[in-house]
Amino acid sequence: MFKHEKQLLHDVKVDAVNPNYATMLQEQLGGPQGELKAALQYLSQSFRINDPQIKDLFLDIAAEELGHMEMVATTVNLLNGHKLNAENATIGNIEAHVLTGLTPALANASGYLWTAAYINETGDLAADILSDIAAEERAKVVYQYLYRQINDKGVKDTIDFLLNREEAHNTMFREAFNRIKDTGSLKDWGVSNDSKLYFDLSSPGGQYFSANSPNPPEFNQPNS
Repeated sequence: MFKHEKQLLHDVKVDAVNPNYATMLQEQLGGPQGELKAALQYLSQSFRINDPQIKDLFLDIAAEELGHMEMVATTVNLLNGHKLNAENATIGNIEAHVLTGLTPALANASGYLWTAAYINETGDLAADILSDIAAEERAKVVYQYLYRQINDKGVKDTIDFLLNREEAHNTMFREAFNRIKDTGSLKDWGVSNDSKLYFDLSSPGGQYFSANSPNPPEFNQPNS
């Protein structure tokens, strides 16, 4: 069960209308690294999780991502303002002026519609968590790119909050990954001869990494 609370997770403000940047920010609404993708990926993955604590983590983060999506959509609304002007609309923002009445569409910065093909789920907890860690890292990178291209203090404050929340989610997913040793695809890691081979196929070059004593991946927690 879900419920909607009207208060945003974090206050959203903009200094000025900026339709071009609204188009750019659409990337985090309906793009492959965006908030809708994250929310539905974690929600979908949670359906198969048996560990009650990890299941709660997935659902809590999924719910927060929906809150992030609401923040992004609200910011896009503020940046678009209230004036329809398709003549000067940028690529990716035409439909907002001729179809949606400036309502933020579930599309990326190029105008391509969101698709469920963005969602990764395997039923294997280790594989799914690694995918989620990567998703949070990619989302942070996109927010960093967006942050660098705007001088609007209100927008920058929103983006700063969101990219730091991506870091928090990444940290929690890493902790969850460390808790599932010797389960699923992490079982019997590196026990066969084939799993210990390194093919040095770069010539000229050298063997700079070793697979001789393989261990399942593990994440060190950041220093407190």
